[in-house]
Amino acid sequence: MKTFKLILPLVIFFLQTKFLFPQSALEIVNKAQDLLYAKSSYVEMTMTIVKPNWQRKLGMKVWALEPDYAMIYITEPARDKGTVTLKRKNEIWNYLPSVQKIIKIPPSMMNQSWMGSDFTNDDLVRSSSYKDDYTHNLIGSEKIGEYDCYKIESIPKPNAGIVWSKVISYISKNGFMQLKSEFYDEDGKLIKNFNGSEIKKVGGRTIPTRWEMIPLDKPGNKTIIEYQKIEFNINIKESFFSQQNMTRVR
Repeated sequence: MKTFKLILPLVIFFLQTKFLFPQSALEIVNKAQDLLYAKSSYVEMTMTIVKPNWQRKLGMKVWALEPDYAMIYITEPARDKGTVTLKRKNEIWNYLPSVQKIIKIPPSMMNQSWMGSDFTNDDLVRSSSYKDDYTHNLIGSEKIGEYDCYKIESIPKPNAGIVWSKVISYISKNGFMQLKSEFYDEDGKLIKNFNGSEIKKVGGRTIPTRWEMIPLDKPGNKTIIEYQKIEFNINIKESFFSQQNMTRVR
């Protein structure tokens, strides 16, 4: 009888938790990642970099073969047109058309800004490894705008080499859209927010088409990404993502 009394509260707690949170944190994260990514993709988008006293807008084309390969071609403004960034697994190269030179980004510069934005070179490398590099826990629910969201706490795995101590993500219960992410440093301080908005159907999927990266320690700074076109599961091969193709892609 004593054993039964000890086990019963645990069973009730498990059933209540199962009722409140019918899916595991990993299942929710997987569905959110599957919505935003595909085996391969092609994207046309703009990136607006906002500083307190100026801003500039980049047009770009992005090809990706998940999770290891990506090529970013800058289409505008004229002074940056032709600049190419290549990602192959954990390495990044930049092609600068003004000097016709390909430069490999050393590990010491992975946390440096990419093209003056609030994204780092490391953000590019790890953009699609979120579900694998962290241990995910469902810690509650919260409303973001009009959407009821799962609140997921993600802690980096010991050997993942992540700079953040944790990431808190808000994923909509209807549609599994990742609408907000909070990034915390090793002291537990909130450093930056990544917010998704302007929900539209593009590439056959309903997703946020506008994203803002806001560094909280730099007032007046933010980087805005807006999708104009997305194609999922395009026919593209690993050989496309080569240093030779950096000078030819358009």
